[in-house]
Amino acid sequence: MRIAAIDQGTTSTRVLVVEDGAAEIRHAVRHRQHHPRPGWVEHDPDELLANIRACAEAVGEVAALGLANQGESCLAWDGRTGEPLSPVVVWQDNRTGDMVERLRAEGAEALTLERAGLPLDAYFSATKLARLLAEIGPRPNLRLGTTDAWFLQRLTGACVTDVTTASRTSLMNLAACAWDEELCRLFGVPIECLPEIRPTVGAFGALGGAPVTAAMVDQQAALYGHGCRARGDVKVTFGTGAFALALTGEEIVRAPERGLLPTVAWRIGEVTERAVDGGVYDAGAAVEWAMRLGLLADPAELDAFAAPPAIERGIVFVPALSGLACPHWDRSAGALWLGMTGGTTRQDLLQAMLEGIALRTAEVIAAMAERLPLAASLSIDGGLSRSTYFAQFLADATGRTVMRRGFDELTAFGCAALAARGLGVTLPNPEQGSRTFAPREGAGPWHERFAAAIERSRGWR
Repeated sequence: MRIAAIDQGTTSTRVLVVEDGAAEIRHAVRHRQHHPRPGWVEHDPDELLANIRACAEAVGEVAALGLANQGESCLAWDGRTGEPLSPVVVWQDNRTGDMVERLRAEGAEALTLERAGLPLDAYFSATKLARLLAEIGPRPNLRLGTTDAWFLQRLTGACVTDVTTASRTSLMNLAACAWDEELCRLFGVPIECLPEIRPTVGAFGALGGAPVTAAMVDQQAALYGHGCRARGDVKVTFGTGAFALALTGEEIVRAPERGLLPTVAWRIGEVTERAVDGGVYDAGAAVEWAMRLGLLADPAELDAFAAPPAIERGIVFVPALSGLACPHWDRSAGALWLGMTGGTTRQDLLQAMLEGIALRTAEVIAAMAERLPLAASLSIDGGLSRSTYFAQFLADATGRTVMRRGFDELTAFGCAALAARGLGVTLPNPEQGSRTFAPREGAGPWHERFAAAIERSRGWR
């Protein structure tokens, strides 16, 4: 049996094929990032769709297919023709910051926290969709939604989304797992323009003769791909951002005072598994930024450093290129290095950059641990996890054993495993090449120094 999963991410689209216990990427293609104004991030929807089609064509005949999406990225389209009426507004985009502040001043955050479980932030889809509607204007057959719904309509004819993706919009009632009329009214998004919500595993039409049996947010796919199944199991994926998710069973765990987001992990049949989510906006994005600046020529340079930790030597980096997410939720924060002298080297700056990403991640894990008993081991994957220095520093900063997975494509694998569930098949998790990092003593002062740097970064924009 051959199962395929297409992972349509922030910087690339890739397809994984699982067959006879082996899993490999068969095709991958990057797409362009568009920044028409400061704080705006867009993708060309037709480019993304063409890349998905190319990935689907590369796998040939399969028994089932899964589709993972970016989560909060969204667009408007004509529901009759399927033609896009806007660019894809990416999750990182901050164009609706003024709208968010106006709604917050009006006291609207109490409603979004109560019903959607989410704070007011431009990260989520609702304000993006409201702005697109204001720019396009009402029209017949208008559809508003996340990228998955548009992809599925164009590829399978089904204008649908899944419950994990809908939970990231601020328009879904988290308890009922249905669009919420009051939230739609708050944001001015017509409920009739939204796609139907379906379980994560189910019927999403067919592509190239193969049934699409699963659709979900990429981070939830990664949670499943890491093998997280029990309450307190936690993973962190280091991609463009760093996203930690911990399973909470069927309980909705709310912790707005710590900036954690209750969300849906997946829905299979009548059972809805819940999770808490904490994100760092800039992880791999900070590394790519450093490469554009010329500070980094080869990511292999990040594997090890000869000097002691930069933060012990007074050099601190706050990775707030897009502001601060959990637990601060402050878009006014700016990225900065502190403690530089005439003797500071390029390697010092890179070392501090990795440490800053790890320390931001440690803030998220600490917030989770205050609200939920976490498993002793923290499972990580993604580009930054390949750095031995980073993985060890993260173990030290969190005070937890870090398990670095040897298989790099856990998001796509989780998507494939969920697609297989749609056929009643269970795929074993790949474990080859995993490595553990035990925490060492001495991380205490790091957190105080980093907290002071965080305060310096806030209100910088």
